[in-house]
Amino acid sequence: MDTITLWQLAALAAASLLVGFSKTAVSGSNTISLAVFAAVLPARESTGVLLPILIAGDILAVLVYRRHAHWPTLLRLFPTVAAGVVAGTVFMMWADDSVMSTSIGFILLLMTGVTLRRRRTEARADGSEDARTAVPGAGAEPPAGAAPAGPVRSGAKRFRARSYGTLGGFTTMVANAGGPVMSLYLLSAGFCKLGFLGTSAWFFLIVNTAKVPFSVGLGLIDTRSLLLDAALVLFVIPGAWLGRACVGRIDQKLFERIVIGATVVGGLQLLLN
Repeated sequence: MDTITLWQLAALAAASLLVGFSKTAVSGSNTISLAVFAAVLPARESTGVLLPILIAGDILAVLVYRRHAHWPTLLRLFPTVAAGVVAGTVFMMWADDSVMSTSIGFILLLMTGVTLRRRRTEARADGSEDARTAVPGAGAEPPAGAAPAGPVRSGAKRFRARSYGTLGGFTTMVANAGGPVMSLYLLSAGFCKLGFLGTSAWFFLIVNTAKVPFSVGLGLIDTRSLLLDAALVLFVIPGAWLGRACVGRIDQKLFERIVIGATVVGGLQLLLN
């Protein structure tokens, strides 16, 4: 890792602040932080520096939203996520920076397109029925930890969880880019804000912590990277506080649009890199 200039350090600090904000407000937006780290540092080294910062953000998010997690969804995801992490580790043994960025950017944009198409199809199918059966308070936030509702068949639900879980594990191992994939999965499953944030917080705290031995084994985390982390992690805290203050002011539709928009931006950045 070469010497970092003051301007580069400022960019990394701003990206770390955005990590804190994304963990407590808009999950998919941390792809912008990923792009900043990859622009300032070599792509492979940037993943090792970013991982402890993400874990710090995950801890703060769990402290805030721990009661809103939906554990059946998490347990359904973890086996395939583990397979994706192993596949990502193997991939990183031979892929260079260009291949990594292009592959992940393509996956994010593909999953965004699939999710948008599914949501439009479901909206057209349910629109008339919803209009006839709507009741006051139907748009309210569900109870903490409540399962998302919807007439989704169990077979389709399992296939979707396996697909997103494998892709999420792969992308989070290769470039810490699992956030957008899992954001799309939770949105497609019908989670509202608090359930989304609580489930996402626990998911990434567990997954990112499990990734540490793999990253150390690949040489992505070492003494130099941890020294840089010690300076940057301080910026995660005000970012998390800002996100917690803002999340209550973002309505559900805007929340979903921001998540999808951030995913598209992050995917394009990775693809163009």
